Formats: sequence, structure tokens, C-alpha cells
Amino acid sequence: MYDLLPIAIAMLPRIGIERSLVSGASAILPAMENRSFTDAGGTPGGFGHFALGCIMACIGGYLLVNQVTVVGSYWDFFGGNSFGITLLPMLFGIGLLFWRGRSIAGWILTIAGALFIFAGIIANLHIFFRPLSLFNTIVLLVLLVGGLGLIARGIQPHPRQPAE
Repeated sequence: MYDLLPIAIAMLPRIGIERSLVSGASAILPAMENRSFTDAGGTPGGFGHFALGCIMACIGGYLLVNQVTVVGSYWDFFGGNSFGITLLPMLFGIGLLFWRGRSIAGWILTIAGALFIFAGIIANLHIFFRPLSLFNTIVLLVLLVGGLGLIARGIQPHPRQPAE
């Protein structure tokens, strides 16, 4: 693989890529020859900590998100029954785009109308954290924060083990 690298770098000016843009790649590739499966985050060692941290953080995150209830409410931007009026800019923009596909006003109205509807949906959501026991709260927080700590520990360099 490394035999083709100088040839590929020599051909780069022919296809319009400057040699200085990829000169760093040839310096990196030989340094990666001695990487193993136990490396995490580009640093030597720590894959076990990283993998266990990912598993713990995923379980803790799932347990935390599982306790959240999201409830939508009635759309009431500018008084009752106002959802239809928020559709008008987007529908007008879509009509302009069907009439003339490159219409700047059509794109602006369509995107602004969609953002207005999206903001209205988000603004009318109510998010609740369901009650749970102190033990369950401690377990899910320890899993989440402990997993994040193990991920951070896993991407730090670890001393190499001597080969046997």
C-alpha cells in the first residue's frame, strides 16, 4: 500500500490538487503502521475502557430518556385555531416554486413557512420527567456519567504493554 503512495502524490498536480494539501498524509500513514485493535481515539491503548464507557453511557442515556414524557398541546400562536394561517406562507412559496422553480421569493417563503411551523410544533410541546425512585435515579446517572468518564479515560494515551 505504501508503495503506491508516492505515485499517487506525484499524480495529484495532474488532476488539479496541490501537493502541499496531501503532504501531511504521507507523514501520518507510517506512524499508523503500529496501531492495533486495542487503540482508541488515535491514542495507544484504552479500547476496553472506551467500549465499556460507550455501553454504560448508552444504557444510562436510554434509562434517562425513557423517563421523559413529551406531550403536545393545542396550537395557539395568535389565538385559537391559528394553525391554518401559519400554513399560508409555505403554501404560497410552494405555489411560486411550481410556477417558477428558481424563484428566490418562493424558496424564502417555503423555508420560512416550514421553519415557522417547526417552531410552532416545538413551542407547543410540554416535556415532563416522570417520577422514579432515588435508587433508579442514582443508577441511571452513575451509568451515564461513569460511562462518559470511561470514554474520556479510554481516549487518553495508555502505556504500551511489553510484548511477551
